[in-house]
Order: sequence, then structure tokens, then C-alpha cells
Amino acid sequence: MTIDSPGGPETAQPPPVKPKLLHLVRQAIRIRHYSPRTEQAYVHWIRRYIFFHKVRHPAEMGKPELNAFLSHLAVREHVSASTQTQALSALVFLYRNVLDREIGLLEGVVRAKRPARLPVVLTRDEARQLFANMDGVVLLACRLLYGSGLRLLECLHMRVKDIDFERNEITARDGKGQKDRVTMLPASCKQPLLEHLAKVRRQHEQDLRQGLGRAPLPGALSRKYPNADRQWGWQYVFPASSHYTDRLTGVRHRHHLHETVVHSFATELLRTGHDIRTIQELLGHSDVSTTMIYTHVLNRGGRGVQRPGGLPILKLPVLAIAEKPLTLSGLTPHTAGGRFQLRPTGRSS
Repeated sequence: MTIDSPGGPETAQPPPVKPKLLHLVRQAIRIRHYSPRTEQAYVHWIRRYIFFHKVRHPAEMGKPELNAFLSHLAVREHVSASTQTQALSALVFLYRNVLDREIGLLEGVVRAKRPARLPVVLTRDEARQLFANMDGVVLLACRLLYGSGLRLLECLHMRVKDIDFERNEITARDGKGQKDRVTMLPASCKQPLLEHLAKVRRQHEQDLRQGLGRAPLPGALSRKYPNADRQWGWQYVFPASSHYTDRLTGVRHRHHLHETVVHSFATELLRTGHDIRTIQELLGHSDVSTTMIYTHVLNRGGRGVQRPGGLPILKLPVLAIAEKPLTLSGLTPHTAGGRFQLRPTGRSS
């Protein structure tokens, strides 16, 4: 088809292709700098929601369809409370940030029951036995977890620049709730960590000679500082033994070590007489009630205070602890009067 114009015939341009829904979801997530795991989880639940309603577009659906899907997860699939909450968070994100619609309160949703469980905590002897069966890099990583209170992914994502040997501090970057925090570098880990980093540096220098040695950078730093990914400070403290090719950039990277363990740091601090607020700060908990779970593990009072004549304060051993499950950023569903209510994540109900 041609259109006559003063300058001669022109070819009509086809109408622009409307982006697919899941592409828009991924775009909205990346604009907000959510983690790749959050993106994967949100896309999964949105796709499940669409197929549950026989491939209807979410814009055509609303509260009744949301209620039906969330209740199905609890009644038919027997998912946990945290899984149901994650599904709801994904759908809230879809309607609020992609479809520009507010959901409000969801009435009549059958809620999955949340069991009241305490963290599994290792005794000192169990921790020693665990470490006795480890060696090398895995042992060093686990000792750091136990002695510093780092969460598992915080330890694995740690860069060389995040360790301050002079101040004996470790900075945990972009942790829970996308917050940074500072924790201690255990004295017994200092020398083994220096020796480990010397080996990692030799490996990095060898990679550079082979045209490699590029670490993936967060956000858009690779565009702002094109050579930063080759600098020593940006390398992972616990790099993987092999390289992979980034599917988006085509660059070959050496990623961090893969996941393995973590839960007794907080309990050990309480056992040795440290106050609950200090532990809350070291663990990066927004609400002290989360930290106080560990007082129940020790069968102590709410403030975690030892009785008079209790054990003296001991030097904190070098061990590692259990990681609390990751929470999604954004809004978290709460209940009030049998209804789902959306509140900012981190705000106590």
C-alpha cells in the first residue's frame, strides 16, 4: 500500500507492535532494581495466574479471580503461607505497576496456615563437628558466616573491597530490603582470609593475561565505569572455579561460589551475653521481634538476658548460622479481621 504525498509516494509504516505482558513485567521489575530472583518468582506466579484462568488477560480480571487463585493455592495445592504471600506480592506488583490498577483489600481468601517454628540452631559441639568435616574454601566461607552473621548470599556476593582488614569490618552490600550494613570480621578468620585472597589475586591476574578477569557489576556500573569489572576490588572474594558467558552482554565472567549452608550466630551472641539491639543491628533486622525469635531458642526471657550467676561472656567462636528466607521487596500482605491487607514490607503488623 502506498500513500501519495507532496514529495511522492510513501510506503505506509506498520503499526508498532505492542509489548507482551511479561516483557512489561520484567521491564518494570528491572527499572526498580529488584533482584533476578524476584523477577523470576514474579514472572512465575503471574504466568501461573494467567494459565489458572485459562489464558485470560489479567486486565480482564480482578478481585474474584485473585481470590479464586490464591485460595486454590492454599486449599488444593497446600502451599505454605510464605509461598501464598509471594504469589500475592507478584500479583499486586502486576496490577499496581504494570496495569496501573489498585487491588485494595481482598476479602474471602483462604489463607495458608503459618506454622510457628523456631530456627534450627547448632550447639557448639555440633558446629565443631560440622567444621571438622569441611576444608578449603567451603570451611572458610562457613566460618565467616558463623563468626560475622552474614546471610548466605551476602557472603557469596561479597567483593574484595567490602572487607576492611584495618578496622576488622565487613560491609554487606544490597542485603535484605536492599540495605547495606556493617558487621565484624572475626579475628580467627583474618589470616586465613588474607591467604585465600592472595590465591584469588593470582588467579585473577592469570585471567587478565588471558583476556578474562571481568566480574559482573551491579546495576549500570559497567556502562558508567567500563574498566571497573577488571579491577581487583570488584572481584568476588569466593569466585567460582570456572567461567560463564553472560547471555545479555556476551562477556565471559567468573561468578561467585555457589550456595551451600547457614543459623547459630545470633544464638551464640545471646548465649555469650550480648544485648538484643546489638544483635538486631548486626543481622540487619528491621524489627526487633525478628531478632527476639532467638531468645526463645535459648529458653530465655524476651530481652535475652542471662540470669544472675550465669555463664561469663566468652569469646565469640568462629562459626556460622542459619539464614532467614529472603523476603520480596514492595508490599507485603498482612491480615486484619480475616482480610488481606497490603502494607510496606518491614512494617510490623
